[in-house]
Amino acid sequence: MDFTTIDLPGLLLDTESAVAMKAHGSREAAVLIPIRNWPEAPRLILTERRADLRKHAGEISFPGGTSEPGDRDLEETALRESHEEIDLHPDQVEVIGAVPPVGTFATSFRIQPIVGLVAEEAKVVANPDEVATILTFGFDELLDSYGMRRLVRRGVPIRTPTFEMDRHLIWGATARILTDFFHRIGAMK
Repeated sequence: MDFTTIDLPGLLLDTESAVAMKAHGSREAAVLIPIRNWPEAPRLILTERRADLRKHAGEISFPGGTSEPGDRDLEETALRESHEEIDLHPDQVEVIGAVPPVGTFATSFRIQPIVGLVAEEAKVVANPDEVATILTFGFDELLDSYGMRRLVRRGVPIRTPTFEMDRHLIWGATARILTDFFHRIGAMK
């Protein structure tokens, strides 16, 4: 797909409008959808969480986490958490909008995705306390790997969007965020 013709900021919600939308969850969280090389060869930065973590162990997710009292807003939460998890400095991210929030049922998070363009010179480094590895996937690679699948989690069968590249499976809230993002920019019908 030719992404150079897409007006990315024009297709996204402004952060304030997105935050005002309803979604399941009693605890506020935010993630950054960090995009590199826009629009020529766009790639997303994701993390693979450590396998020994108490929550979401081994899962692939966007950098992010729970809102803290010192955070001015959910945009700041996403940027702070990205800095903590992958050492991505907030001044190297141009926030261009948001997509609607997603709720998690097992952990009751209301996750607000914030979309940001990452500066070409930005270096990312995994925080070994939380992140096993940093992954980057091209938009086309992700789109080609999309499928609806039936998974069993905690003994409960669920039908969920998934993205499967080699040994990496993106599912759950992250896959729902990705699916919404790709629909919103017209990359997925």
